[in-house]
Amino acid sequence: MTDSVANVKRIAEAGAGAVVLKSLYEEQILVETNQKVGKTEMYKSYPEAMEFVHTFSGEEGIRSYLELIRGCKKSVRIPIIASINCFSLNKWVDFSEEIEEAGADGLELNISIFPEDEQRESAAIENEYYKIVKSVKEIVEIPIAVKMNSYFTNIKLVAKKIEESGASALVLFNRYYRPDIDIDYLHMITRDTLSGPGEITQSLRWVGLLSKKLKCDLVASTGIHDATGIIKQILAGATAVQICSILYENGVEYISEIISEMNAWMYRKGFKSIEDFRGLINKDPRNTLSWERIHFMKKTSGNIIKPISY
Repeated sequence: MTDSVANVKRIAEAGAGAVVLKSLYEEQILVETNQKVGKTEMYKSYPEAMEFVHTFSGEEGIRSYLELIRGCKKSVRIPIIASINCFSLNKWVDFSEEIEEAGADGLELNISIFPEDEQRESAAIENEYYKIVKSVKEIVEIPIAVKMNSYFTNIKLVAKKIEESGASALVLFNRYYRPDIDIDYLHMITRDTLSGPGEITQSLRWVGLLSKKLKCDLVASTGIHDATGIIKQILAGATAVQICSILYENGVEYISEIISEMNAWMYRKGFKSIEDFRGLINKDPRNTLSWERIHFMKKTSGNIIKPISY
């Protein structure tokens, strides 16, 4: 994700196939248009949060975001994918239409519905996802990707219904804010803003499980820090891979190094294109059990399972 035309140009020059812009939050638009910020009671009880929303939104809002899209489209040839994060159904639709008109090639719906109401059943939250996707799909013609979380009871069912609602792609997974507590100053702080390479296994597992079940594209996200991680996700069946944290650590030029390492690996293995090995791990049906259960049994029982070679 990025927040300036200059950065997008650098990313394109380094060899990226597409760029996902930073998310535009509903609070930014509401403040900019002098409307009341949603969840008012929550912000009233937390004045610092309200102050942050107004400061943050005063600096960047819908107008600057649309200008960012237009500037990127003029400067690079790779696809520009916008991203929005809302909490009101009608705002998803309103913002999506403006973003399409600004020239975005695709739209990522960064849906993160927090279950703060203990009386609200899980099915109601899932239905909200489907409703959002259907509503946006009725308004825009550009492809829609849904960045979903990993906390659903039945991820396979939810993923299938999101696809049926009109999503062209699923991004696995949303990495939520992880709070911590400073025990000296007795207040909440933020930890682990950037992902670590050990976090790749969760999305890797579900890419493997879903890649043969869905027709839509699967985009792997979180914990992908090098060429090895990208190769693993493609072997599991990913259509595309998002990298973010490692670029903050190493700079966008690291993309060129990743591409070089991938090309070297493909040459050693005799692969002429990514399609030659996409989903290769799933060609043997025995690997379905490996994604779901067998390797867990292996780790906890001490028994050795012979890996399948290709």
